[in-house]
Amino acid sequence: MKLPSPRGSLSERLIDILGGGAGDLRAEPDGEDDLQLSLFICYELAYRGWDGVADEWEWHPALLGLRAALEDRFAQRLGRPEPADPQTVPAALAAIVAADDGPSLSGYLRGRSTHEQFREFVMHRSVYHLREADPHTWAIPRLAGRAKAALIEIQIDEYGGGVTGRMHQELFKQTMTWFGLDLTYGAYVDRVPAATLAVNNLMSYFGMHRARRGAILGHLTAYEMTSSLPNRAYGNGLRRLGGDAKATAFYDEHVEADAVHEQIAAHDLCGTFAQAEPELAGQVLWGARCALAIDNLWATGVLDAWAEGRSSLRE
Repeated sequence: MKLPSPRGSLSERLIDILGGGAGDLRAEPDGEDDLQLSLFICYELAYRGWDGVADEWEWHPALLGLRAALEDRFAQRLGRPEPADPQTVPAALAAIVAADDGPSLSGYLRGRSTHEQFREFVMHRSVYHLREADPHTWAIPRLAGRAKAALIEIQIDEYGGGVTGRMHQELFKQTMTWFGLDLTYGAYVDRVPAATLAVNNLMSYFGMHRARRGAILGHLTAYEMTSSLPNRAYGNGLRRLGGDAKATAFYDEHVEADAVHEQIAAHDLCGTFAQAEPELAGQVLWGARCALAIDNLWATGVLDAWAEGRSSLRE
């Protein structure tokens, strides 16, 4: 991925240093865009990296210090986990999902969106879907027993059972192709707003830290428990706009797969994890709440932009 354009003084300094310049990484972000982009740049060093940036930067002490400072600022809005009864975690997750009253972006895309609006939606989601499942895979070596097996079962489906063309990351490219979009990994990072980057940064914030292993499991479970119906709506919305079977394959795949994953994630993954590590039961629920809250903020921004007759993307 090419280094993006800066969105403030901190991201400008960070990009310059990673590109070979000299300077001090101790600085404050100018605002939300600067914060989220700088954090996204730091995190990406642990995924596929940036073109022309040495791999050694991933573990550079100054870079890690900056990342920790940015994470602290990001975490201030997330609240804190509260203790929970490990025996009730699956039921509590279901209650969190049932109580979610976020905006229905999927309903809008199903019945009202224009071709260009759906195309924008795909551009937003490409930042995650072209690396789908990767942030949650960080948790595998941090688990044991039944919880580990359950996570692997879910992730095997996400990665297409070892068949490249069935990987969800690859299926999404078919949707992007139908819209005539650039399939390059991270091609639209420059176009998406801070809220889209925050959705992705939350996964990395949870997934990259062993101390938040409960939160990344809750995050994944919230996604699985709220995925089947919206993906049915996305598929139907795309068909309304003329999308063919290849274009809708990504969404159609999730309708069936995530209905199964929902039960595995809530009971076999989070339920058994909470019983094995009861002190982290509350963290599981916190991770689920954070996932829904950050996604709702993003969806609200997208729908507000469209209601005002403007693009939800950056120029």
